[in-house]
Amino acid sequence: MTDPNERQVADDLEQNPERHPDDAASPDVVVEEPAAAQDDEPVEGATAEVAPLLPTEGDVPPAASAAVPASAVVAAARGAFKRPRGPKPSPLTKPLPPYAVIETGGKQYRVSVGDRISVEKLPVDAGGTITIDRVLLLGGDGSTRVGTPTVAGAAVQATVEEQYRGEKIVIFKYKAKKGYRRRTGHRQSLTRLAITAITG
Repeated sequence: MTDPNERQVADDLEQNPERHPDDAASPDVVVEEPAAAQDDEPVEGATAEVAPLLPTEGDVPPAASAAVPASAVVAAARGAFKRPRGPKPSPLTKPLPPYAVIETGGKQYRVSVGDRISVEKLPVDAGGTITIDRVLLLGGDGSTRVGTPTVAGAAVQATVEEQYRGEKIVIFKYKAKKGYRRRTGHRQSLTRLAITAITG
């Protein structure tokens, strides 16, 4: 009488011979390998061969291949992709555009041509021009001139864009246990300038 497990194994071999682990030891199962295609005969559905990227033994003379070790070739290939050594270019080495440090309304501002700044109110109507001669420093183009206290002959021209008032600031005063409370507000009058030229 045959064992049912052996019958099941035989059935599995007949249905799926390539998946069974004992197919190599089984004498009944024969796995046929596809015949190797000849170099002369084209295979259906095959695409054209791609030329190799690296030289083959036939391309390199035997003397040259014997003289150059493989490690040298690998090292040369790696060196081609390395970043060149040396210090990185610093952004501070580039010359800055001309700029000036001016003083107006008791405050100092660093300005360049094209900047728009808000300063304490100046007595000039909107649309007018103003020249600020309180220039404390001139810089840019690789040179810097520091005034003592101002740079002689230097000036900054600007156009008045508008006269306006800043945001409200709330001032609140109180004294503990005295019932003293005072709340006031303030809006500073300002002038917006557009810098047009720096001379000197």
